[in-house]
Amino acid sequence: MEQAHAMVIDGTPVDLVLRRSARRSFALQIDHRGARVAVPLRTSLGEIERFVHSHGRWLLDRLKASAEAARVPVLEVADGVQLPLFGRPLSLRLHEGGRTQWRAAVDGGEELVLPLDGDPSRALLRALQARALPWYRGRVEEYCHRLGLKQPSVRLSNAVTRWGSCSSRSGIRLHWRLIHLQPGLIDYVVAHEVAHLIEMNHSPRFWAVVEHIYPDWRAARSALRAAAPTLPVIGASGHGAAAR
Repeated sequence: MEQAHAMVIDGTPVDLVLRRSARRSFALQIDHRGARVAVPLRTSLGEIERFVHSHGRWLLDRLKASAEAARVPVLEVADGVQLPLFGRPLSLRLHEGGRTQWRAAVDGGEELVLPLDGDPSRALLRALQARALPWYRGRVEEYCHRLGLKQPSVRLSNAVTRWGSCSSRSGIRLHWRLIHLQPGLIDYVVAHEVAHLIEMNHSPRFWAVVEHIYPDWRAARSALRAAAPTLPVIGASGHGAAAR
């Protein structure tokens, strides 16, 4: 059962969709439709509002990031276009033929050669995702080593509101668009998710684990929030996640 509900959080009007169902926990989400809160069937409106207010700052930050991301134009793939790769410029080159390849650029950076045949945007997405996954796996392995943990399964994500997620059953998922960021900011997300292997929550104990393996996490979290709206949008990839 869903119903619309309006609230004011820190002076800002917020429209929500409330969904009651046979669940046990509360969940607050943001997607292309806006803010949604899922609660158990018999939850009172007062309880719902207290839950939303307890996450008010997070909610306002996510809504702002989502609105800013929606204004970022879709990247037009063309010869000579640049986009960030691990925080450094990556130049795109288009050529006749059917093979995608990475190569060194004359300025010491990198170029990605994409075939004109077919859909260059789709070829770009595949190339970036193929580059991201092994790099992410290496960083997860490093942070698991720091905690003496066995490395879990690592897969790519295309979630709307999260840079990463961690499950005791399915392992760690990391958003492929993190590849645009500087390695240090990617490492913050990796450290965040690896810490969840010990604490599946955001309690003080969890943040203590994060601080142990990534001491500068507060600055990184702020930098990630600032960088998120500036990342390129490629084809149908969507605007990606909001910062953790």
